[in-house]
Amino acid sequence: MTTSLGFEKPVLELEQQIQELRARAAETGLEVGAELAELERKADGLRREIYAGLTPFQRVQLAKHPRRPFSLDYIQACFTDWTELAGDRHFADDPAMLTGLALLEGRPVMIVGQQKGRDTKENLHRRFGMSNPEGYRKALRLMKLAERFSVPVVTLVDTPGAFPGLGAEERGQAEAIAVNLREMARLRVPIVTIVIGEGGSGGALGIAVANVVLMFENSIYSVISPEGCAAILWRDRARAPDAAEALKLTATDLLRLEIVEGVLPEPLGGAHRDPEAAAATLKAALIAQLDALAALSPDELVEQRLARYRKMGVYREAAG
Repeated sequence: MTTSLGFEKPVLELEQQIQELRARAAETGLEVGAELAELERKADGLRREIYAGLTPFQRVQLAKHPRRPFSLDYIQACFTDWTELAGDRHFADDPAMLTGLALLEGRPVMIVGQQKGRDTKENLHRRFGMSNPEGYRKALRLMKLAERFSVPVVTLVDTPGAFPGLGAEERGQAEAIAVNLREMARLRVPIVTIVIGEGGSGGALGIAVANVVLMFENSIYSVISPEGCAAILWRDRARAPDAAEALKLTATDLLRLEIVEGVLPEPLGGAHRDPEAAAATLKAALIAQLDALAALSPDELVEQRLARYRKMGVYREAAG
C-alpha cells in the first residue's frame, strides 16, 4: 500500500515483514513456514484489535482514504452496459458528477455518483468530487429522464461538499441544490442512495433525497466536516477529533439516530483493502433494496419518501 494512516502503521509494518520474508524464501528456497504463520497470526490479531476500536475521527480518515473505491470503481464492478450521459443543457458538463444508464443484473438503472480523482491531475479535473451547479442540474435532468421511463435511480455519495468557488455561486449553487431536494422528494420512481465515502453537507444531500439511504461502515455523513467544525467552534482545526465525536457522523451513529436505514460491512481494514468484496456487498444491497421498492406504486414511493424525512429530528410543539 502506497498510502497509510497513522493508526494503520503497526499493521502495515508487519505486512511488510511478511512480504519480505516470502520474497527471501522464494529467492533462497529456505523453509519459513512456521515463521510466516506466526507473523500472519500477529498481523491478523493486530488488525482485529485496531479496526474494532476505531474512533470517529479515524473513521473520517478511512472515509477519505485516497485508495478507497470511488463511484466509477463500483460502477465498473457492479453494473454492465454503463453508458455515461453528460451535460446539464444549460451551461456545461461537470466531471465531478457521473450520470448514466447501466444494467444491474439485467435491470436498467439510472446512476448518479460523485467522483474524485486518484492523482493531482485527475483531482483538479474532478475538483476532488465537489460539484458545480451544473453537476446538480445534470443529475436532476437524468433523474427526470429515469422517471419518464420508469427506471429506478441509484445515487453514490462521496463528496466533501458542493464546490465553493465564485463561479459556482454566480451560477446558483444553492438554488441548484434546493431544486434537487424539492424534485427528488416527489420523483415517482425508487431512489436508493449509498454513502460510499464522504457525505458532506448539502453537496451530499443534493443527490441523497431517497427512499432508502445506506452507508458503508467507514463512511461519514454530516452537515460539516470535522475540520471545518473545529475551525468555526474553536478556531483550531487540530480539534477535529473532538468535532468528529460531537457531530455523530459515523454510520453506526446515524443508524441509531434513524437517519439511515442500514450499514454495509467493509472488509477488515476498510473498503480499500478489498475493493472486490466491497463491490459485492454494495451490489447485493442494491438488488435487495430495489426488489423491495418494486412492490410500491409511484404514489406510495413518494409518500414513503416524504414520511421518511418527516419523522427525522426531535421537536416539541408549543401550546396555543
